[in-house]
Amino acid sequence: MISTDILIIGAGPTGLFTVFEAGLLKLRCHLIDALPQPGGQCSEIYPKKPIYDIPAYPEILAGDLTDKLMEQIKQFQPGFTLGERADTIDKQEDGTFIVTTNKGTKHHAKVVAIAGGLGSFEPRKPPIENIKNYEEKGVEYIIRDPEFYRNKKVVISGGGDSALDWSIFLTDVASEVTLIHRRNEFRGALDSVDKVQELKDAGKIRLITPAEVKGIVGNSKVEAVRVEVKGEETFDIETDHFVPLFGLSPKLGPIADWGLEIEKNAIKVNNALDYQTNIPGIYAIGDVNTYPGKLKLILCGFHEATLMCQSAYKRIYPDKKYVMKYTTVGGVDGFDGTRKEAPKAVIKKIE
Repeated sequence: MISTDILIIGAGPTGLFTVFEAGLLKLRCHLIDALPQPGGQCSEIYPKKPIYDIPAYPEILAGDLTDKLMEQIKQFQPGFTLGERADTIDKQEDGTFIVTTNKGTKHHAKVVAIAGGLGSFEPRKPPIENIKNYEEKGVEYIIRDPEFYRNKKVVISGGGDSALDWSIFLTDVASEVTLIHRRNEFRGALDSVDKVQELKDAGKIRLITPAEVKGIVGNSKVEAVRVEVKGEETFDIETDHFVPLFGLSPKLGPIADWGLEIEKNAIKVNNALDYQTNIPGIYAIGDVNTYPGKLKLILCGFHEATLMCQSAYKRIYPDKKYVMKYTTVGGVDGFDGTRKEAPKAVIKKIE
């Protein structure tokens, strides 16, 4: 059985940053994630997509953010159970918890922090009768590595930010990019819509609206898609890949059966204090939680993780008094014996 102070369910940005904040308090962490690598959506869904609202970074790729967070927490030596889903939780008589994964791995923790983002995701698939036959044979619902489409013909379907952004990005990668949307209006950012129009005018994107992909043509793999333009005839477009980007449907999964208070597929927490759920000792931070005024931003998840760790320390060590120190003054002590000293220039003696 794996034992730890804080068991973090979800190894996305919020979960990873929790390790750092817990480490400052000398609390050890172990993380569980159903994905085979840390990073959550940032690694699995859009590693090459830029993020613009991380402090001190005007722009950082989602995958690079994961790498930076992993570098930051390395000194605190977190444990990972990856490729396994947290299935059941059992509260012990002493107030601790045992969490068991779908593969039978047991974890014993004094505190549980659910940082599972929006939960597990399933792609929203278009109603094309034979589409399942072509999955992983030219049909992809998520773009993970743009280089996979190098010098290939790609048809993207959708009208949101992902469809627009990837259509723009792949113009410098694929040999041919076609964007198909069932309406003339798009739901994405206006500057992205303008950019697609510019690329269309320059002959770099083929834009077909209002239209829908109604079928897929090919023997062992995708060879073409059948497109129906509203009010016009149906025709085929040759392609190597068809990427319908209709979004992802989030689900809490087994966590929804843990007796937690759920509201609209999110876990209700006490944001006035410490982001604890209705079950003492279980916290929920990041996109997985909800409370009045909630904003689903990575930045907010970092803030919630910080306050949660302070509360977790008090729960684990009720008789100890912790005095918070700024890292610029106190430095950072790692579990591996390393120490990053604070610059002497910022240390001031208070008379």
